[in-house]
Amino acid sequence: MKLFDGGRAPNPRRVRVFLAEKGIDVPKVSVDMGAMEHKKADVSSRNPLQRLPVLELDDGTILTETVAICRYFEELQPEPALFGRGALGKAKVEMWQRRIEQNLFQPVSFAFRHIHPAMREWEIPQVPEWGEANKPKAIEFLALLDTELALREFAAGDEYSIADITGLCALDFMKPAKIVMPDEFSNVRRWHQALATRPSASA
Repeated sequence: MKLFDGGRAPNPRRVRVFLAEKGIDVPKVSVDMGAMEHKKADVSSRNPLQRLPVLELDDGTILTETVAICRYFEELQPEPALFGRGALGKAKVEMWQRRIEQNLFQPVSFAFRHIHPAMREWEIPQVPEWGEANKPKAIEFLALLDTELALREFAAGDEYSIADITGLCALDFMKPAKIVMPDEFSNVRRWHQALATRPSASA
C-alpha cells in the first residue's frame, strides 16, 4: 500500500491528518505539485483527473477522492470513530462534513485557484472575478458556523470527526487565499485553536 501525497495542498493534508488521528502509518510517495508532477505518468496513470491524494492498495486497486480514502481506513480501523457513531451520529458527521466542504473548503479553494498568480498554469481559464466572488461566500458560512459552535465543542457534536479535519484545512488555507476571518467569530477561532493544537494538525 502507498499513498501519493501532495504536500501542503489541503486535500492530501486532510488524509494525513485523518491517518494521524487513527495512528495509521502508510508509506508515502511525495509528489511535487509545484513542479506539476501530478500531471506526469505516476499520478495520471492512476488517476486520470490528475489530482491528489491517490491510494494504491497492495493488489493494485486505486482509490482516489479524499473522503473515500478516509472512509476506507475508517472501515479498516473503526476506532477512534471519525465518521460518527450510530445512525444519528454518522448522519450528523456526514451533514457537517458536506456543509463545511461545500460552503467553506470549496469557496476558499476557488478563491485561491482563481486569484493566486501561482495558479495560472493550473486553473485555465483563471477567472479572478469568480475567485473574489467566493470570498464573501466563505465568510457568510463562517457566520453560520460561529453560531453553531456556540452550542458544542466540535463541528458535528462533542467528538472530533472528519468534519473538523475539513474545517481545519479550510481555515488554514484562508491565508494563502487572502481571506481574513472577522474578529467577531470567537467560536470559530476557539474551535480552530483547539484543532490546530492537536498533534495530528502537523501531519
